[in-house]
Amino acid sequence: MLEVNQLTRQYDSYTAVNNVSFTIDKGEIVGLLGHNGAGKTTIMKMLCGYLEPNRGTVQVAGLNLAQEPLRVQRLLGYLPENLPVYPEMSVADYLDYAADLKGLTGATKQAEIKRVIVATDLAAKLLAPISTLSRGYKQRVGVAQAILGAPKLLILDEPTNGLDPEQTRHMRQLIREIAKDATVILSTHIMQEVDALCSRVLILRAGQLVVDARLEEVRRTNHLRLETAMPPAKAGDLHSIAGIARVSSLNDASNAATSVSTNTSTNTSTNPPTGHSYRIELAAEAQQREVCAALAEHLVKAGYALYLLQPEYRDLETLFREVVEDGDAEESDAEEGLNHAA
Repeated sequence: MLEVNQLTRQYDSYTAVNNVSFTIDKGEIVGLLGHNGAGKTTIMKMLCGYLEPNRGTVQVAGLNLAQEPLRVQRLLGYLPENLPVYPEMSVADYLDYAADLKGLTGATKQAEIKRVIVATDLAAKLLAPISTLSRGYKQRVGVAQAILGAPKLLILDEPTNGLDPEQTRHMRQLIREIAKDATVILSTHIMQEVDALCSRVLILRAGQLVVDARLEEVRRTNHLRLETAMPPAKAGDLHSIAGIARVSSLNDASNAATSVSTNTSTNTSTNPPTGHSYRIELAAEAQQREVCAALAEHLVKAGYALYLLQPEYRDLETLFREVVEDGDAEESDAEEGLNHAA
């Protein structure tokens, strides 16, 4: 649906976006992340045709943006972070004006305006001047104009900015509905929004694309969490399983279980089972599913109860910090080294 190839944008000697390429299929909701100044807004403006790239191409549904900008823009919906609206206009007048700009006419125009009013729950404010609206309602007006005409590519910059929890829930549901027939790019600083909505993430650093992966992949680590009746003295036996590089005892489950069992009555049927917790590091080439199967089989054959065996995951905020902040630190160290060398 969307193909971006070697997109580059420079301002004099400053490169805001540097050789960025990615492809997004129909029905995907993709999170676009990065610190302020990383190039997110510049990319979104180039995708909309508002800015021209110095190099690179953008294709939407097989149409080249540079060659057929009007045809491509009819397929787009865009919500900028700070939507320019006319404060003296009523909500109804503004949506009518936005529909005209998108080339909607007649019965199609009226049907689309009614559809987006219902979708964004704006009926109560139709006749209100935009200047009188709360931030949350203004945001809904922005989303309403973005989805007019049922765009095939919807670009949303901070769509839940200013919304209360119930409005945020409603907005998430609306975005999921839109994604059934469209491609959605969601740029936000709120990691929970990406977690809740996106299946894939693009992370920018200093104008370059440093991560393009599905969330499930980037969250996964090469560690497993194990809780079992196997005592720490036997943990070394697990190294015989192919793919296990290291086993570390966490002790938390065993300590809790011991404390309970020694301070209760002799009726042991009410005591929780004695357990021990371990963190298992896998070798780089190990296949997680195969290691889990072999580990479970080993414990059962050895006669130890297995209480928990699951992969460890990073949250998105941790991943973002690792990729962006650690990368910035490396670049800073490299620049300092060059300065010393000079």
